[in-house]
Amino acid sequence: MDIIPVILSGGSGTRLWPLSRKLYPKQLLPLVNEHTLLQDTIMRVKKMPNVANDVVVVCNEEHRFLVAEQLRQIDVHSEAILLEPEGRNTAPALTLAAFAVQTAGEDRIMLVMPADHVIQDVAVFEKAINIGARLAEQGHIATFGVVPDCAETGYGYIQKGEMVESSDAFNIVRFVEKPDANTAQSYLDSGDYLWNSGMFMLKPSVWLQHLKNLQPKILTSCEQSYTNGEKDCDFYRVDKASFLSSPSDSIDYAIMEKLTEQADGLASVIPLQAEWSDVGAFAALWDIAEKDKQGNVMRGDVVAVDVNESMMISESRLVAGVGIDNVVIVETADAVLVADKDKVQNVKEVVDWLKQQKRDEHLIHRRVFRPWGSYEGIDVGDRHQVKRITVNPGAALSLQMHHHRAEHWIVVSGTAKVTRGEDTFIVSENESTYIPLGTKHRLENPGSIPLDMIEVQSGSYLGEDDIVRFDDQYGRVK
Repeated sequence: MDIIPVILSGGSGTRLWPLSRKLYPKQLLPLVNEHTLLQDTIMRVKKMPNVANDVVVVCNEEHRFLVAEQLRQIDVHSEAILLEPEGRNTAPALTLAAFAVQTAGEDRIMLVMPADHVIQDVAVFEKAINIGARLAEQGHIATFGVVPDCAETGYGYIQKGEMVESSDAFNIVRFVEKPDANTAQSYLDSGDYLWNSGMFMLKPSVWLQHLKNLQPKILTSCEQSYTNGEKDCDFYRVDKASFLSSPSDSIDYAIMEKLTEQADGLASVIPLQAEWSDVGAFAALWDIAEKDKQGNVMRGDVVAVDVNESMMISESRLVAGVGIDNVVIVETADAVLVADKDKVQNVKEVVDWLKQQKRDEHLIHRRVFRPWGSYEGIDVGDRHQVKRITVNPGAALSLQMHHHRAEHWIVVSGTAKVTRGEDTFIVSENESTYIPLGTKHRLENPGSIPLDMIEVQSGSYLGEDDIVRFDDQYGRVK
């Protein structure tokens, strides 16, 4: 029995703003330990028996370089990194993964996991995976239902029925949307309901057959999208038009709920007590984090005086709290959040407001990551902009040109190889150079340590879209 992890990495994590942003969402952040949630999702299963070392990842096209770099950091090979041009929910994402696994020539069992969950009891999770694998071999679609420990209103629920013969799993009676408080309490009291984890085990052939019978439009659109796609460096770029023609639907709505209506639907749920969390909001992060004697979670440069049951996170400056209880304070370089810990689910409303105001704080951090490294805005005026740029060893920016701005580069540490027009030369630490408006240029790091430099842009327009690329090793030239 060969199990291949399929990681669905399409979420945006809006309730964890300002840490999580659209272009740098929560699954790509180290929220619990030194590894990101994506990395932890893979690492907790990669050493289990029968689980393959390679993985399939489905992610947004805008996250592709971050995902590839995070896999490289933990020495994981990707069977495929499938790029969604836009999110269409989990059913189309899983369909792309099913085609990718079948393309490799085998009908391997897929262990489907969102990239942004935390599971602390890995041994219990491994036992549940073994149960799921046996069910998947028999043609089931098995999901994992978390045994609830409170009347949670933020999760969907699964009602379990009779036990599946010769297993520790149950037939699924129905899926239930997020309930109100009284209904959630009744679910908890009954003992018949589990939290819907959004994790599954199944064979690609089983999934595709169910789609053919129940959701042919999703099947046709995704099959055309995958067939007409093309490999792009480490990625597989599906055909955009075909993919966007697919209905947007979840695995539960598209297939699982319909299977529960069939006598032989083979939809089963495995109870899971493995200290699971979807880290959906700061209160959930507070629940699983290590706390001090006052029940506080403190990270970064923070000081607390008479603070209790709170979370204080600082990324760029000193944050001080005095005489507060049950509060969340999160500071980043460009935003500060202060919220009642019991109301952090409403942070999404702040993100919605930022979108309505057409502001960028919901999209990106001040530090922006690129396949070659990163840059961070330091200062901006009407006709100038200052950035701190870091180029990874051996990396290079595209050969490019700007219509509206000139650039001054000052090397702070490391060595820069600069192409300017027809000339190529080295700029060392404490040296600088100038790139005139309209001149083809490229910046490279030929050294073995990161290249850090200051870039001063001046001109009539300083937007990131004023880039004409002529050559690029990351496939960004159309």
